[in-house]
Amino acid sequence: MEKLMIAGKPVEMFPSEGAGAPLVVLNGEDGEGEAVWAAVKALTQADFSLAAVGGLDWDAELTPWPAPGVFKGQAFSGQADGWLQTLTGQVLPAILAKLPGEPRWTGLAGYSLAGLFAVYALYRTDAFARVASASGSLWYPGFSEYAAGNALARLPERAYFSVGDRESRAKNAQMRTVEDATRQMAARFEGMGILTRFELNPGGHFNDPVGRMAKGICWILE
Repeated sequence: MEKLMIAGKPVEMFPSEGAGAPLVVLNGEDGEGEAVWAAVKALTQADFSLAAVGGLDWDAELTPWPAPGVFKGQAFSGQADGWLQTLTGQVLPAILAKLPGEPRWTGLAGYSLAGLFAVYALYRTDAFARVASASGSLWYPGFSEYAAGNALARLPERAYFSVGDRESRAKNAQMRTVEDATRQMAARFEGMGILTRFELNPGGHFNDPVGRMAKGICWILE
């Protein structure tokens, strides 16, 4: 692993063994990359590079537009477009320069609001060929309507969606819509001819985020 600082964000780099292997960019918690890398490696022998980006303001940089928060004192400020511009314009080129060769494809992965961002990014940039959204916050106000009314910047080769089987029982009414919203999104992608997987995991939103994210990354690596 190599630790970098790119555009003010800490990035954990796990390069592939060979040139040309796929690259997965993970927006995540600080220091989470090593656990996710190990969990993926326990599931697959596929050679790939992982770049885990931390230092994120989740309620701002991973949300597509302003919306009321779901917890007391929280508000979403909707600065995803700004972070996406930084990610594709500064962070991604710096990551690519560290790899042993041009990757066959680049994917984007994330959990919770980072899973929402991963899906939103597909509508705003053609930089990513595959996506893994694990327990993604697809309940976000207006997001289902946005997805239905806008075209993807490119059709991804593979798309993975998951949700916990208890997430639809959340106390917050908006968050309770997550399973329906995720199933609808997966069906929408599948209807566009994208190779899509929907997975229902046991537990609530905070159960095994590393394991759930690893399963998603493993599937898009197939």
